[in-house]
Amino acid sequence: MIAQYLALKAEAEGCLLFYRMGDFFELFFEDAKVAAGVLDIALTARGEHDGAPIPMCGVPVHSAESYLARLIRAGHRVAIAEQIETPDEARRRGGSKALVSRAIVRFVTAGTLTEEALLDPRRANVLAALAPLRDAIGVAWVDISTGRIELEECGANALPAVLARIGACESVAPEGWNGSAEAIARPAADFRSEAGEAKLKALHGVATLDGFGSFTRPMLAAVGGLIAYLEHVGRGRLPLLLPPSTRAAGDRLVMDAATCASLEVLEAQGGGRAGSLFAALDRCATGAGARLLASDLAAPLTGRAEIEARHAAVAHLHRDPVLRADLRASLRRCPDLARALGRIAAGRGSPRDLGQLRDGLSEARAIGALLRTSELPPLLAEAAAATGGHSALIDHLSRALVPAPPAERASGGFIAAGYDHALDALRETSGNARRAIAALEACYREETGTPSLKIRHNKVLGYFIEVPARHADRLMAPDSGFAHRQTMAGVVRFNSLGLHEEASRIAEAGSHAQAAEDAHFEDLCAAVTACTQAIAATADGLARIDVAAALAERAAEGDWCRPEMAETPCLEIAGGRHPVVEAALAKLGERFVANDCRLGPDDRLWLIGGPNMGGKSTFLRQNALILLLAQAGSFVPATSARIGIADRLFSRVGAADNLARGRSTFMVEMVETAAILSQATERSFVILDEVGRGTSTYDGMAIAWAVVEAVHETTRCRCLFATHYHELARLAESCDALSLHHVRAKEWKGELVLLHELARGAVDRSYGLAVARLAGLPAPVVKRARTILDRLEKGRAATGGLAAGLGDLPLFAAAAMVDEPPPTDPLAEALAAIDPDALSPREALEALYRLKRAAVEREA
Repeated sequence: MIAQYLALKAEAEGCLLFYRMGDFFELFFEDAKVAAGVLDIALTARGEHDGAPIPMCGVPVHSAESYLARLIRAGHRVAIAEQIETPDEARRRGGSKALVSRAIVRFVTAGTLTEEALLDPRRANVLAALAPLRDAIGVAWVDISTGRIELEECGANALPAVLARIGACESVAPEGWNGSAEAIARPAADFRSEAGEAKLKALHGVATLDGFGSFTRPMLAAVGGLIAYLEHVGRGRLPLLLPPSTRAAGDRLVMDAATCASLEVLEAQGGGRAGSLFAALDRCATGAGARLLASDLAAPLTGRAEIEARHAAVAHLHRDPVLRADLRASLRRCPDLARALGRIAAGRGSPRDLGQLRDGLSEARAIGALLRTSELPPLLAEAAAATGGHSALIDHLSRALVPAPPAERASGGFIAAGYDHALDALRETSGNARRAIAALEACYREETGTPSLKIRHNKVLGYFIEVPARHADRLMAPDSGFAHRQTMAGVVRFNSLGLHEEASRIAEAGSHAQAAEDAHFEDLCAAVTACTQAIAATADGLARIDVAAALAERAAEGDWCRPEMAETPCLEIAGGRHPVVEAALAKLGERFVANDCRLGPDDRLWLIGGPNMGGKSTFLRQNALILLLAQAGSFVPATSARIGIADRLFSRVGAADNLARGRSTFMVEMVETAAILSQATERSFVILDEVGRGTSTYDGMAIAWAVVEAVHETTRCRCLFATHYHELARLAESCDALSLHHVRAKEWKGELVLLHELARGAVDRSYGLAVARLAGLPAPVVKRARTILDRLEKGRAATGGLAAGLGDLPLFAAAAMVDEPPPTDPLAEALAAIDPDALSPREALEALYRLKRAAVEREA
């Protein structure tokens, strides 16, 4: 057995091997140690290999999915080795000691999951393949749980943004290519464009791919590697793969990984979806709708007509709350058609999946009827048209299946009565046989005079007669008609010819019934597979309807407006709010302070100052998110909005490091800033926060100054630039498209009041020490910092400092000034020497007179 295991382990290519032994999947050697640690199960040992005990652990087959999910989340891949013959077949083949043959039937990896229990219903599960070819990179990606496959070509510089957009949980690439450190290396021969073209043609039974679109050689190379990998993990059986679609360069808003993370589009920076834009927006009634919404947010559009088509769909449902409510109620009753179809097509379906298709298609028909009661905008009309046309399949599945089919086909009972009269007869025979067993039990009790006699059943013995040991002699007589089978503690078990005949009838009827149901299951799966394209189109239509209704619901909740889209590079937002922050404040019963933003050709760069915690970063992010939402097809959190369509969106906000790659916080900041300056165009929108703050005052100021000039003179994009360097305000004199703004704050009775309002003009002072005090910095530290700041500012004023044009600041001289003892103040010293608790009333009065005389002398 160990020899067989090791041979299969060699085929597993670094995966953990689940080795089927009866009702368990067992793991051995290092696999057992790894799995026991991840799964928190007992690690045991059994037998020896090379003189050492063999580590071993196992999981039950019936609950293996939950263990697989934990292993996949921990970053492992698993090979499933199943028994491919029965023990009886093995004995007939090789004698009584023959080992049951086993083979790897499937690889379970992060990107190839289809099981309902292993997937997040609201998150796409994407597998990507990357293929470098000459100066381009082909990218093919698929969600095999739904069969959606897309192809794209990009340059090496654009690849990180593409990968960030598609969010693949697993990727493959040719051996020897170092363009993606996370990709699994696969044979380079799999990534030949000719092989990819041939595989696509064979997969869809066509002689040419022209009907699917125009594919470049890098795209075909990538899809060839993708299909080859799917054939490998499925051991020759492919999952559902729909005809591929392509994405042209420039048809989506480009956002790199840093921007997606900074804006927390799909996930919050702390991990998880809570606190992300997606979580604040998601009102979808179905998992398919949520997956489509996430896709829309990750890849907003750049075509005005497509964007406005989505806006029109949202607006139609926003205007009709009754229709919206009815649609959302129906959508909540819809199963996940796309994933049920994916499991059926992959050969991993169940009777429950067939039932979900029946119920989902029936509900889709009702949703289409609801929509057709009003005049629809084009996008909704197209989605509604895709919901019909399944009457014959719905009728077939409704007649064939019971109302609530089971999740497992092995137990049977999922074919409805009346669908197959022969099956009904077999079931009746089985039912009659069971009644005959009960009658036989009653007969044997009377014959033997043993009221406690029972006929029982188990998997090992089948049916048997059981009596208490004290009555066993009554059945032991040679002419009694009973044959002894087993003696247990307190009971004795027997067989009889009559029981054997009835048991055979039950087994035979049950076996034939199960075979009949299995045959019907295969027929029903074939009927569904024949309608794959139409069912997939219905699933797509339902998802688009769900997204439109969800966005309309969110707009109604938050009083959001429909944005006006423009081709000119403008950003005119009145009463803009941050969708995530506003939702968080609403839960606390607080109001979000709205602000305007108006960027145009003559006012495209805003320099924004003000204190920390004053709302600069929130203002920057909210305008970026409003633009993103508008181009994704959503209404936006504002009173009104006119938005010029951007080709790229960049965000450099917040501090982060990447120590694993040897990058400090400042290094990461500079890398991201460099990417923005090299990639942004005049149509781009950029937000920059505190550039240069990660290094010394001189270096940081110089970098920030130069970056502002580069954005203004070279990139010429729309940009919001927040900074604490209020000296940069001098740039307004030389940059005609730069305007100065600040977030307002006031000090009232020694306390800092943050107003979170944006005002025109430069900030007149820094509130750093006030914010430090607000944060709880010890009072002596704040006092000492004030003294140091006063003296440093005096030193800068004496030389003209940076405000005079980046002149030299004598920092060492200023430091020396800081270290000088402050001049003495006799009045302060006299006041400090008084102990009020130790003074009598007369002494206190005399002390007050002394202080008053000292004050008069100091004034003189």
